[in-house]
Amino acid sequence: MNAQKPGLHPRNRHRDRYDLPALCLACPELNDFIVLNPAGEQTINFAEPRAVKALNKALLTHFYGVQQWDIPEGFLCPPVPGRADYIHHLADILAETSGEIPRLASVLDIGVGANCIYPLIGAYEYGWRFTGSEVNAQAFASAQAIVQGNPGISRTLRLRKQKDEKAIFHGIIHKNEQYDATICNPPFHDSAEAAREGSERKRRNLGQKQDDARNFGGQQQELWCEGGEVRFIQQMIEESQQYGRQVMWFSSLVSRGENLPALYPLLTAVGAVKVVKKEMAQGQKQSRFIAWTFMDDSQRRRFATRAR
Repeated sequence: MNAQKPGLHPRNRHRDRYDLPALCLACPELNDFIVLNPAGEQTINFAEPRAVKALNKALLTHFYGVQQWDIPEGFLCPPVPGRADYIHHLADILAETSGEIPRLASVLDIGVGANCIYPLIGAYEYGWRFTGSEVNAQAFASAQAIVQGNPGISRTLRLRKQKDEKAIFHGIIHKNEQYDATICNPPFHDSAEAAREGSERKRRNLGQKQDDARNFGGQQQELWCEGGEVRFIQQMIEESQQYGRQVMWFSSLVSRGENLPALYPLLTAVGAVKVVKKEMAQGQKQSRFIAWTFMDDSQRRRFATRAR
């Protein structure tokens, strides 16, 4: 049970194989989904959406002290280890400025979602304070329920409803506010049809039948937008220029490496001073995020040492 998962960040708590007995103690409902693999070892059926949801709940309870967590049916059920990796790599970027990981960093999560996954991890690991924006009313209500069910997170996460579906930072970053970083998991498909095709590929890879329930879920705002991932991140880059003195580092996941060449020229065009790419891997799944700043080294040092 101590084989490590390849590619995860050294500080990631999920580098070892899942300790299912411990996780079942943290979340007894996980017991209902324990099965044996061909080698006779305990595992869960990752093609069963209720099993994946119970695993997420167990991981968040066991590793991050989350007391209450749930998401509405049909919403994105994120892989906890991969989301934790983003937080840890972002911490490394912030540490490059001051020489240590800041304990009271202020982070804006664009599209906090129904699951609040990044604030739950980031607040526990590093004591970071989060602002979470959300455009979907049902996701916003779910995020509110998570905050209300976890008194500790209510002190480190504030939620803001994005009233303009066409905006990303506009209407969310207020005048005179400052953030050490922004994070985002953008919708990666460019149409509903492409999202359905992606879901179908994942269903086949999991060995599911056509009428089986999906284990991953996802609403329209989570899965697709016009122009897909590239256009969404391009808009984020364009809007970020206006807030370059209020945010030290902007960042976004990029699901496909082949999308990067379309983004780099725009970062140069808007005047980004530095751009960083962080590669991440969980098993065979490859991912990455890019981060950019409009501040030079001395400006970032002054920003990082401001009164928190």
